[in-house]
Amino acid sequence: MKGFKRAFIIYGLPGSGKGTQADILAEKFTLRHFNTGKTIENIINDPKKLEDPVIFEQKNNFESGILCDPRWVTELVAEELRNIYERGESVIFSGSPRTLYEAERIIPEMERLYGKENIVVIEIVVKPKTSIFRNSHRKICKQCGNPIIYSSENKNIEICPKCKGEIVIRALDTPEIIKTRIKEYNKRTKPIYEFLNKRNIEIHKIDGEPAPEMVTKNILKSINTK
Repeated sequence: MKGFKRAFIIYGLPGSGKGTQADILAEKFTLRHFNTGKTIENIINDPKKLEDPVIFEQKNNFESGILCDPRWVTELVAEELRNIYERGESVIFSGSPRTLYEAERIIPEMERLYGKENIVVIEIVVKPKTSIFRNSHRKICKQCGNPIIYSSENKNIEICPKCKGEIVIRALDTPEIIKTRIKEYNKRTKPIYEFLNKRNIEIHKIDGEPAPEMVTKNILKSINTK
């Protein structure tokens, strides 16, 4: 394998800005952004795949705010991780691996492929009330999936600026479901941090409350790169 390859992981509550920052870092460092949530969403919303009882069950979990079956997700993520590496690409994951079960299997594989010294883990920290507000006000394009970050300028937007598709609020982004997702994060994702500490993988904690450009600046400062 020629060249310097790295693997990034971004953690944080729903609405902390994981996807936004992953996209920014992916462009800056030429990384392949693997968004586990979007990948799962595409699979469970494929009418043909819903004939599979396993995927139908994952759809019910996902839409209620409960994390999907770790075994199923692990297979999905591990396969894509190897594919990305074999193509000679660096990678950035937003929010994955999501459970200790997944981390215990995916992180060692990531170390084997990219080397522990080339793994960068970032936690974007926001308050629960920020998570609930951002998600319940977040909109996406029904046609192309373009996320619309809430602001006073676009709070009433109805047409996607990219493809002219319809702008909607996902059923997943109701306050009650977001509260469930926050509980899932605290109960099932946070234990991964201790696992990473035991493997001597540093977690860069970043304040996610400021504007996205400031969060990006602080991430770059924390990981000591430009």
